[in-house]
Amino acid sequence: MLAQGRHVALAVLSLLLLLWHRAAPIEVPQDPKLLQDLKQPPTIIKQSSKDYIVDPRDNIIIECEAKGNPVPTFTWRRNGKFFNIVKDPRVTMRRRSGTLEIGFRSGGRPEEYEGEYQCFATNEYGVAVSNKILLRVSKAPLWPKEVLEPVVVTEGAPLVLSCNPPPGLPPPYTFWMSSAMTSIPQNRRVSMGLNGDLYFSNVLTQDAHTDYSCNARFLFTHTIQQKNPITLKVLTKEPYNDTSSYNASDPFGGRKVTETTPTFLSPSGADSSKMVLRGEELLLECIAAGLPTPTIKWFKKGGDLPAQKVKFENHNKTLKIVSVSEEDAGEYVCMANNVLGSIRHSIYVQVKAAPYWLDKPTNLILAPNENGRLVCRANGNPKPQIQWMLNGEPLGSSTLNPSHVVMGDTMIFRSVQMGTSAVYQCNASNHHGYLLANAFVSVLDMAPRMLGPKNQLIKVIQNNLTFLDCPFFGSPLPDLRWFKNGQGSGLDGGQYRVYINGTLEIKWPTVEDEGTYTCVARNLMGKAENQVRLEVKAQTRIVQVPEHLAAIRGTTARFDCKVKSDPTLPVVVSWMKNDKPLHMGYRLRKDDESLSIPNVNEGDEGIYTCIVKSEIDHDAASARLTVLEEASLNPSVSSGLPPDHPDPPMDLDLSDPAVRSVRLTWIPGNDHRSPITQFLVQFEEDRWEPNRWQDLSTYPGDLNSVILQLAPFVNYQFRVIAINSVGQSKPSRPSPRYKTSGAAPDAIPRGLRGWGTTKDNMEITWEPLLDLERNGPNLHYSVWWRRKDSGEEWNNVTTVETKYVIQPTETYVPYEIKIQARNDFGRGPESNLAIGYSGEDKPTDPPTDLRVSKINSTKVNIQWKPVDLNSVRGEFKEYRVYYCREASLVRDLVVNKEKKAKGFYSTIAEPSGSLDDLVPFSQYKMFMVVANNRYEGPPSNTVNFTTKEGVPDPPKFFRINRRSADTIHLEWDKPLEPNGNLIGYQLKYRTINGSKMGRAQLLTFYPNETDYTLQLPDRSTRYKFFLSALTQVGAGEVYAEESPHFANEAYSKDQVDIATQGWFIGLMCAIALIVLILLIVCFIKRSRGGKYPVRDKKDLPLDPVDQKDQDGSFDYHSDEDNKPLQGSQTSLDGKMKESDDSLVDYGEGGDGQFNEDGSFIGQYTVKKDKDETEGNESSEATSPVNAIYSLA
Repeated sequence: MLAQGRHVALAVLSLLLLLWHRAAPIEVPQDPKLLQDLKQPPTIIKQSSKDYIVDPRDNIIIECEAKGNPVPTFTWRRNGKFFNIVKDPRVTMRRRSGTLEIGFRSGGRPEEYEGEYQCFATNEYGVAVSNKILLRVSKAPLWPKEVLEPVVVTEGAPLVLSCNPPPGLPPPYTFWMSSAMTSIPQNRRVSMGLNGDLYFSNVLTQDAHTDYSCNARFLFTHTIQQKNPITLKVLTKEPYNDTSSYNASDPFGGRKVTETTPTFLSPSGADSSKMVLRGEELLLECIAAGLPTPTIKWFKKGGDLPAQKVKFENHNKTLKIVSVSEEDAGEYVCMANNVLGSIRHSIYVQVKAAPYWLDKPTNLILAPNENGRLVCRANGNPKPQIQWMLNGEPLGSSTLNPSHVVMGDTMIFRSVQMGTSAVYQCNASNHHGYLLANAFVSVLDMAPRMLGPKNQLIKVIQNNLTFLDCPFFGSPLPDLRWFKNGQGSGLDGGQYRVYINGTLEIKWPTVEDEGTYTCVARNLMGKAENQVRLEVKAQTRIVQVPEHLAAIRGTTARFDCKVKSDPTLPVVVSWMKNDKPLHMGYRLRKDDESLSIPNVNEGDEGIYTCIVKSEIDHDAASARLTVLEEASLNPSVSSGLPPDHPDPPMDLDLSDPAVRSVRLTWIPGNDHRSPITQFLVQFEEDRWEPNRWQDLSTYPGDLNSVILQLAPFVNYQFRVIAINSVGQSKPSRPSPRYKTSGAAPDAIPRGLRGWGTTKDNMEITWEPLLDLERNGPNLHYSVWWRRKDSGEEWNNVTTVETKYVIQPTETYVPYEIKIQARNDFGRGPESNLAIGYSGEDKPTDPPTDLRVSKINSTKVNIQWKPVDLNSVRGEFKEYRVYYCREASLVRDLVVNKEKKAKGFYSTIAEPSGSLDDLVPFSQYKMFMVVANNRYEGPPSNTVNFTTKEGVPDPPKFFRINRRSADTIHLEWDKPLEPNGNLIGYQLKYRTINGSKMGRAQLLTFYPNETDYTLQLPDRSTRYKFFLSALTQVGAGEVYAEESPHFANEAYSKDQVDIATQGWFIGLMCAIALIVLILLIVCFIKRSRGGKYPVRDKKDLPLDPVDQKDQDGSFDYHSDEDNKPLQGSQTSLDGKMKESDDSLVDYGEGGDGQFNEDGSFIGQYTVKKDKDETEGNESSEATSPVNAIYSLA
């Protein structure tokens, strides 16, 4: 019986839908006079929001406005009961409105009026209902008084400072500041969470303050409340110098603080859940503790994060997704990571949805005995419940009307009658919210009415698309027809087209289309008609356009502007200069066909535009005037002007019409001193892309009449652009339209392919023909298909779409497919055969006997037995190996267990491959699947294997510090990947001097040694170090560092390298040369002969100034024997030294010798206890210059 009842209900619903389709709802034009006379139920047009929070300092205004005819009256319900506003002196209702205003000048508190309000707008045709408005008064409670004990925490430990703001309405915005009202700096280490708490991933001594204060800002009251400040004390295990400056690279000032692995401060546990409503903002937060400060990364399991909607805030600790949709549900993973390890937290996001509209009910106007329906279709999570109401009351047995039937989210009306107008409410609700919509059903019977002006006269231009309007209304919807000159059976077809709103379109009006057009509207209540008189006029155009002029100053310039227009249309010719109206004064003269400018001067230069206007169209043309000096006069005035863009072609004419061609002729414009090289012909058509000009073809500049090759079923118009060496002209005026006749398609649809979207279908797709390839109306595509090599008959279908889905099919079967375009004029050519395949399914068989061989430290060979290719159930793509590193054989080493994949394409009987990106000394697990383009098959047997020991990675770090002037301290850490059991480290080092390197030294260390102090034999010595870790296999990758340039090395480096400098070598050579010259001079001076006096007093020095005799000998005066000897050697500081040496010491004395004149040169002595003479004079012999002069 239940099944029979369902069948009956479905039959009734189908019948009602069929009846409803016979009559469309009536749309009411927005005509003011019609709306004034039309009776309609109320419609809510303005109301307050559902959740309405008000400021307690202001009057309360609850909005409710509605329209209708007659004007509706308003009542209110509060908390589900009638609200009698007359009895409450504080409440008033605005005139001609339902808006309530509650004032408190006479006393009272806003909190007394909190509650749920609903407005009802009523007239004699129905009742419209507003949403339920929940009125609440904003609250800004004070912070509870509390005594906050100082917070004591150890340096490096995590910390959370709680805020716990007072619960306001709406909730306050929180932030942290100091007592000086400066913001607490926030970064990766310190940040505020979504709950307002302040989180420290690790505490530094610099965090110790006495004034951490949480502030709450309340939006409605614009007030800020401050929590009592919190004192933070930080304990250190070693003394802390608070006068030292903060160093970001060493925040602990050299103190040893224990590093810790990451842990989550928020949220807690390994996983948590979050529910968010569709369309809202999703905020996920992960704040981690640890030292060093962990970094946060986000992932979505099973997919990518939505890049267009996701944002990362608060230093990556907060993930925000705006406008959440159902696709954003799933498992989100945040990972906190530092050098000691990582930790993950999963957040399972559920996306629920308050109801939202899929199909909102709209007002329905029906004529008597017509059918209609209201559809109230909403979605949500959970699925919303639909409830119908009539005039604000639930629809029950008392309000049941035989003319309407409720079928879930659809209300069907059948054979409605006068007097049954009403307002229906649809409520869609779940426990996340509700939607309420009002839609009235108005039953009208009205004779046809013409809404436009009577007996209009319409003047149009020949061959221009024309529309004659005839707005009308009636109920039932009238049938409208057009007649010309009161004759015929109605205009529709050919160049006439009647639109549903009553407008008549005339595509190419000619003089023969002139006359009186009558539109007649009829329905059961009567008829109405209106007339429009049409006059078709010739186009107004300039047939002789003004040309660019170059006039001599003082002469007369004349611009021609000859106009051709309809003789019945008066035209007005006006002129503009540089786009501004040109006023005719005493000098300028204008007639119907020209503008004259006598006695031109420089002020007359510019662009002159001739504008001709009639009451229905206009035309314009421009030219430039250039004023020349008399000196410019030459046989060809214009030859001195530079070339310019050509003028546009004129007088376009069409002739020699054919099925797919027409001749286009034009008159070229002025080339402006540069010959026209090309003409570009463009076209525009009004069917597919109206008002868009497209290039058709180009032609040589010596042609002005060409035959255009055209496509069928296109209504063309053409324009021509002239091109010279300067550039293009402006486009010409368009030609008259030319419509080609239709034909069968010439083109074959491109891109034909077949492919499966599910395992039991094949989707055939192709590219649609271009608009100009359609060749006619009603374009369809005929598609044929059959199984390849089956010999079966072709299946075919004709569609207007660009794809067709064949279903059901067998899995991954080849098909032959072909396609053909067709229109109302016939069929086009068939395409070549294409091969398509139905959809793929999951492979059924796994690869077997997966095994490994030849395992070394980073590579392993694998072999397996292949599957039967028929079991792939699709196109064989590859064998795919999934493998992951399970553990390291190095004790306590944490590894990344990320799963990796590698594909192998092989169809041989004994396939094999290799994995060559493995980590040494590790345990691996792998399995294999076979894959097609869409799916993977079941996994093979799982294979565990262990890679051999290898050489280690480089040390994690290698630092060189100078502890003193004589030592260098080296520090390093063990490799991130030892790749085996470490047996030690080896350190090679060499001295370096410029580009030269000394002999290598080698040191080895135990595995637990990670530092070394090197004694420097010389403070200026620099080294290059090569450090590597060792396993049984050998030395690993080298970490090379060079000892840095320390401050006290600068002078040493100069000492070492100065001997190799070019300038130093040159200086030494110059000094050696000067010394050599001095020695030669001294030798010559010492060897030269002369007259020497024999002193009686050998203790007295010789005279430094010896006068020469005329014969060239030296004359010595006995009275000046106390002066020093000329030519005595001076010391380096310029002071003369006395010597007790005899001349024998200079190589010239013996036991006693005589010179040329017989004078005896004896032994000369001075006082040996006297080191220096009193004099400061320089000897001539000490100067190289003087020495050279003395040689002359």
